[in-house]
Amino acid sequence: MSLQPVYLVDASIYVFRAWFSISDEFANSAGEPTNAVYGFTGFLCSLLEQTSAEHIGVAFDESLSKSYRNEIYPEYKANREPAPEELKRQFRWARDVAESMGLSCFADHRFEADDLIGTLAAHWRDRGHPVCIITSDKDLTQLVDKNDSWWDFTRNQKLSHSSIKEKFGVYPEQIADYLALTGDSVDNIPGVPGVGPKSAAALLSHFNNLDAIWERIEEVQHLSIRGAKSLQKKLGAHRGAAELARRLTIIETSVPSALENPAVSRGELDEARLNRLFDEMEFGGMLRRRCIQTA
Repeated sequence: MSLQPVYLVDASIYVFRAWFSISDEFANSAGEPTNAVYGFTGFLCSLLEQTSAEHIGVAFDESLSKSYRNEIYPEYKANREPAPEELKRQFRWARDVAESMGLSCFADHRFEADDLIGTLAAHWRDRGHPVCIITSDKDLTQLVDKNDSWWDFTRNQKLSHSSIKEKFGVYPEQIADYLALTGDSVDNIPGVPGVGPKSAAALLSHFNNLDAIWERIEEVQHLSIRGAKSLQKKLGAHRGAAELARRLTIIETSVPSALENPAVSRGELDEARLNRLFDEMEFGGMLRRRCIQTA
């Protein structure tokens, strides 16, 4: 008998999406914006309504500006504006809402939500559960194994191990190397200048991984890739940048704090706590009833 899936939610994606898509005039009488947590709560209800998930973990970025990757490369995510206090407050509220609905939440001061999801995915997969990662971040496709899936919930796009290859041109286990070659402008990660998605996919199709490229770099000039000779020179000249990028793009799968208590079974609704939160944020009865019914 197959075990039930474990759903792992990249919470920050959905908090940020609501923050940018819902007007910050959506606020309580104290003038504190509540738009992000309102949108996130609606997303949580929709997810639970559609999946009836019994095993679900919600991962948050505790620090919205720093992680261990900044120790490796200080410019990591340096292109992003610091999160305002209004958003930080809503992240705390969003976690409170999720916990009050009986959902296991995870955060770490040094590791990102991606790493917490990677750790939980490895833990529960090893115990026979298929894993479904709820996010729109392509970086997390690297965690998808044969029986797993990656689900961009808002766009209703669900990818399996094989369909990730169809979409990106590389298998999930090659995604970190793929991003190391192309770089990742969203996270301010440098790659190899002049290597785009098609060239990176072609290289990994031939060599399989980054290490093999360096070991057999003389073969690059003979590949049927546009500008293969100049590409070989670029790879040789920027090997250090690519290897640095790979250290940044690989998702950790053994975060200690996540392994201390990796339980993801749905708990009981704490209706009193939920009502206190909704009173503080001044949410109406419709969303309140929906949360209670869903939980």
